[in-house]
Amino acid sequence: MSTLDYTADSVASGGRRAWLHRYVETLKYALHVIVRPFDGYWDLVHEKRGSLAAAHTFLFLFLLTYVLKLMCTNFQFISAPIQYINIYERAASLLLPFLILCLSNWAWTTLFDGKGRFSDIYMAMCYALVPYILIQLPLILISHMITVDEGAYYSVLMSFSVIWCVFLAFVGLMEVHDFGPGKTIIFVFMTILGALIIIFLILVFFSLLSDALGFFVSLYREIVFRLY
Repeated sequence: MSTLDYTADSVASGGRRAWLHRYVETLKYALHVIVRPFDGYWDLVHEKRGSLAAAHTFLFLFLLTYVLKLMCTNFQFISAPIQYINIYERAASLLLPFLILCLSNWAWTTLFDGKGRFSDIYMAMCYALVPYILIQLPLILISHMITVDEGAYYSVLMSFSVIWCVFLAFVGLMEVHDFGPGKTIIFVFMTILGALIIIFLILVFFSLLSDALGFFVSLYREIVFRLY
């Protein structure tokens, strides 16, 4: 191996180690964000303490936790018909609305003078999912170790994880866009409204596309029938 090739390999190896080190640090930083969200989210975006790779990881773990909860939770605490569960459909039923909410939030940014980019919004929302993962993933195992009479604690912890996630998402959007609490509440309401409009437009588009495809298929069959 030539000196030039050895140097190039060393640089590439050093780059991979640096990327891996930063990736691990951005994963660990989520623990700071969920405990101290106000300064945590500010540093996450403005001081570049977060990363999209970590955000992708948290989103994947969130979807995995949701699917495992449906399939592995003790039957006493969940009534999902396992034999009819399509894990891809269930994952998509959370992933698509999540991405649409991020898109809607970004779309309203200009009107509300928000400072966040789409990547910042996406990152903030993904980091807000961490409590769901940390609490509900162990609850899958705990559900097999407790009785129905102790189910109240199970329900409280599940509700607490969701409330914590919603609070973190609210603070994250507030810090990303540099809004006050009142303006953030209005912004969240408009985000939900925008997401509903986007979903409606998507449904209308696919409905029209289906009708158009049906028309052309019928036209093709009619032409073939008359020719033969």
